Amino acid sequence: MLEGKVTWSGGMRFEGVAGSGGRLAFDYPADKGGRGDVPSPMEATLLALGGCTGMDVISILKKMREPVTGLEIRVSAERAEEHPRVFKSFVIEYVVKGEGLKESNVRKAVNLSKDKYCSVSAMLTRGAEVEYRISIVDEA
Repeated sequence: MLEGKVTWSGGMRFEGVAGSGGRLAFDYPADKGGRGDVPSPMEATLLALGGCTGMDVISILKKMREPVTGLEIRVSAERAEEHPRVFKSFVIEYVVKGEGLKESNVRKAVNLSKDKYCSVSAMLTRGAEVEYRISIVDEA
């Protein structure tokens, strides 16, 4: 079982501690009563999506012995106008760097993450439109 604790620390800021000991702060932008120096809960959710799928893709590419040297995941989302302002659609763009990467293996790694392994993606994208983009930067 996963566990965590989130504690209000004033204004609109909350500090979270995961069962693993990892820490994460949440706040709103200044125009909503926060300081805006850490992600909002919805921004943190988007970042979790990028982190989850990124860990999968790197792990899969390494198992394929692909010479990956860098990975950047750019995530964006549209939210509903009415409360609760859930995510309606996502764009997830993978920028994969390496010398001589096989495009078919990069696509396979992304597809395995989205279809099988990334639990954050499975939760968030259910019922939402998702566009996946892949760019490969050959560092030869």
